[in-house]
Amino acid sequence: MMAPAARKFRRIACIALILLFCALAAVFAHASDAPNLLLNPDLTRGAANRPEHWRSEAWVSSPEAFAGGWTRGSEGRHGEVEVANLKPNDARLIQSLALSPGWYHVTADIRTEQVGTAETGATVSILEDSIMSADVNSNSDWTSVGFYLHVGDLGANVDVALRLGGYGSLNTGRAFFRNPSVARVSTPPAGATPVYDLTTIREQSAPKPLGSPWSLVLTFASLAAVAAWGWCTFLRTTREVACEAAQRASHNRRADRKKRRR
Repeated sequence: MMAPAARKFRRIACIALILLFCALAAVFAHASDAPNLLLNPDLTRGAANRPEHWRSEAWVSSPEAFAGGWTRGSEGRHGEVEVANLKPNDARLIQSLALSPGWYHVTADIRTEQVGTAETGATVSILEDSIMSADVNSNSDWTSVGFYLHVGDLGANVDVALRLGGYGSLNTGRAFFRNPSVARVSTPPAGATPVYDLTTIREQSAPKPLGSPWSLVLTFASLAAVAAWGWCTFLRTTREVACEAAQRASHNRRADRKKRRR
């Protein structure tokens, strides 16, 4: 039977181990928080009407069709940007990133005013083949949206966009964005959507050669045959011209000798 002192020591040791495991879990959980790869993500730095490291683009960039705004963040308060489509448009604020291979979670908070529901609303997106979050439209309060993106072994350069409207889907209204983030993750959670594989999307969008591989072989063989025929023709023509020139020179020499004899 275990002595009271031994039992007390065992209880203390168990409590200490539990506290140690909790502390380690907290440390690892904090260490696993991946940094935001975007520059100036809190939108606190900038000049005039544009936050630093962000640039604006629009399908129709005239002042009658597009306007942008920026509310500078302050201590303890993140800033926000506005994309206003005064006419049907696809407009956005963009930041370019170079991503290494792996998984990423791309997110932003979005609020909208009078954004149409028939076309693509406000999203955080990659400017490439409809890689985007769920869209926000109508009149909405702040909503957090995002998507997961896998980058292949070669890495990739991408443009992250805070966007109102889409390719071939022009929309009107006002969209406000805050807390944009691109963070590295080990893998998407089970059932997470939307999920995109950048390598697959780029391969699918790349132009495909026409015809089968055999048609390419025959094409190159035909080109080689034409080139060989042209080269042979050139050589034959060159020899014929040289022979004719030699014959004329010989004829002229004979004619000159006859004249001198006379």
